[in-house]
Amino acid sequence: KVDVVIHAAALKQVPSCEYNPFEAVKTNILGAQNIIDAAIDCGVQKVIALSTDKAVNPVNLYGATKLCSDKIFIQGISYAGTKGTRFSCVRYGNVIGSRGSVIPLFLKQRIAGKITITDRRMTRFWISLEHAVEVVVKALSHMQGGEIFVPKLPSMNIMDLAKAIAPKCKTKILGIRPGEKLHEVMVLKDEAVNVVEYKDYYLITLAFKYLEQ
Repeated sequence: KVDVVIHAAALKQVPSCEYNPFEAVKTNILGAQNIIDAAIDCGVQKVIALSTDKAVNPVNLYGATKLCSDKIFIQGISYAGTKGTRFSCVRYGNVIGSRGSVIPLFLKQRIAGKITITDRRMTRFWISLEHAVEVVVKALSHMQGGEIFVPKLPSMNIMDLAKAIAPKCKTKILGIRPGEKLHEVMVLKDEAVNVVEYKDYYLITLAFKYLEQ
């Protein structure tokens, strides 16, 4: 019997989702629904979905699909009913060194002596893989269902990152890609009324109240 599911599958690269919107919806939204249905049917106790800062005020399809995924996960308790399956989300920024991220690109480009930058002003939140795992494990131990766990993360300017990885390289400015933001946000201002702050993370609690019958 499976007791815990960590839902980490997604079509996650912004350009890929912009150019393949049907696939993005099928993978990130319908795929999330499949996880919820299967978990309830199989009696799984806890399900955690991995989300992203791009789901906050989304300007691209990836963020929009992850927002939808988050919404159906935190409301999963409505579908579970008396079966007891609980659903929560963990929201964080860019995982350092993950596939498709900028760090592997910079490491590859510095061999040729020139790296590409979309915009000098751009900032991103960063988290190590080890920290991301710790956040998920903590969320599993504390979750009651319907929460979004948001770790407190540092943000870095893209030029500072470039200088740290390739200090001797020249830079070429390409311009912002379709669907990109200059700055990401971890917690939406309108979510603040439902936020509880802890030492190393924020907890966004369930936003709606059950109606009395």
